[in-house]
Amino acid sequence: MPLIRPISDLRNHFAEISKVIHETHEPIFLTKNGYGDMVVMSMESYEKKMFEIELYHRLMKGESLLDKNKK
Repeated sequence: MPLIRPISDLRNHFAEISKVIHETHEPIFLTKNGYGDMVVMSMESYEKKMFEIELYHRLMKGESLLDKNKK
């Protein structure tokens, strides 16, 4: 279940939010006036996501080249 907190908690409870993010390795969704506004995640989680995205792009490119060569 996603963690959702008001954006004011970022200012008022920064240390707690940082601790939760690093312990759970999950992002926290921040709301402003009851609506989604931002997502906060650890640097480690962010870098892992970026690596996965790059890997998926390379796999898609490789599959596309294989399909092209089969024709």
